[in-house]
Amino acid sequence: MDSDLLIAGGGIAGLTAAATFGAAGFTVTLVDPAPADAAPDRRSTAFLQPARALLEEAGIWAHLAPHATPLRVMRIVDAGGAEPLARIVADFDSAEFGGEAAEPFGWNIPNALIREALLGRLAELPTVTLRQGTGFAGVTPRDAEALVRLSDSTRLATRLLIGADGRNSAVREAYGIGVHTFRYGQKALVFTVTHERPHDEVSTEIHRAGGPFTLVPLPDHEGRPASAVVWMERAEEALRLAALPDAAFSAAATTRSAGVLGELTLASPRQAWPIIAQRAEAIAEKRMALMAEAAHVVPPIGAQGLNMSLADLRALLELATPEGLGSAEMLSAYARRREPDIRTRLLGIDALNRAAIAGLPPLRDLRAAALRALHGATPVRRGLMQLGLGAR
Repeated sequence: MDSDLLIAGGGIAGLTAAATFGAAGFTVTLVDPAPADAAPDRRSTAFLQPARALLEEAGIWAHLAPHATPLRVMRIVDAGGAEPLARIVADFDSAEFGGEAAEPFGWNIPNALIREALLGRLAELPTVTLRQGTGFAGVTPRDAEALVRLSDSTRLATRLLIGADGRNSAVREAYGIGVHTFRYGQKALVFTVTHERPHDEVSTEIHRAGGPFTLVPLPDHEGRPASAVVWMERAEEALRLAALPDAAFSAAATTRSAGVLGELTLASPRQAWPIIAQRAEAIAEKRMALMAEAAHVVPPIGAQGLNMSLADLRALLELATPEGLGSAEMLSAYARRREPDIRTRLLGIDALNRAAIAGLPPLRDLRAAALRALHGATPVRRGLMQLGLGAR
């Protein structure tokens, strides 16, 4: 056997899986078709509180912590009136779980720094082999192993193949697994801004027709408060905005933010990403498990994407034993544990996104009324926070 696990996909989810299983004593081969000098990902990712324990166990958190900006409050703003002004503000505060000394509900980290930290952790693990510039090309599942063919014509035998190779997963395709896809006609503009007012470790979602505009705290940039932004809009409007000169774009972003942090100034290049939701018809087959975007894709609302991926990883790790790794019993248990939660969260986030897109005045007012009611009932508010944090 060449390795206990072969992980296809060198994104954040694949790197984290390799470090986690490597720290647990399994031998891991990670293959990533992207070259080592690939262009940096300018997005950022929010790790929610339950993820920290997993990352600490794997020795990853020590590498991430120096770059992490705490998120202590989730603020939802409805700005769906005739003008883009805040008409309802609802705060979901981590202090409700343990007073002023409570842990933040999450931490935000630029993706380029996450990748650097994860590569640093892999370099410490003699159990992990990283092959950059080499991708998955095919598989022959057998009773006791999967024989995997790589893009350089190498063949490796592994007890468990993990597909963490994204929404267009080659592993998923090789097993003939279909997907259910939801399309919204939206794109997400992703960029960094500086702003007049401090963010005070508050992550803010401003809802208006077209989709949410989310400001997630970052460390100061050139002496000014800074935030990562995900601006979801209808595709045509997103492309128009993306083509604006920097000054005009900054002014448009300030208006769309309802001025909650004062004037915004663009501080990075802009990237545009299509928004879809997607669910694989199965997440486990013979000697193979799908995780992360190979298994599920959700719109970037409530920091659920990567944190669902880490829930996949936690389930795989808890079910893996030296004797039963990759067995039919392990993979059936993985599917039973994760598929209901994936369906529930995907449907919930789909509903939230469709509500966020709503532009007709009656629908905007219904959204505002629902936000007011949910925030006003303390048990409901705490329950929503626990669900958002991934509580089972």
